[in-house]
Amino acid sequence: MSERAAPFYCPYCGDEDLRPHESGHGAWECASCNRAFQLKFLGLLTRGLQRNDVEGEGT
Repeated sequence: MSERAAPFYCPYCGDEDLRPHESGHGAWECASCNRAFQLKFLGLLTRGLQRNDVEGEGT
């Protein structure tokens, strides 16, 4: 997948006026609070999904 995933809100002020920042991939700037930030995908968690309906537990 080569498309850029865009954030919907600024993580600092919550405003929606975001633009790509010139520093590179995953960098965004907020015109409302004048902050620049970077988003990065770290990877998948190895623990996976855990089931809540394990036998022997009284629910």
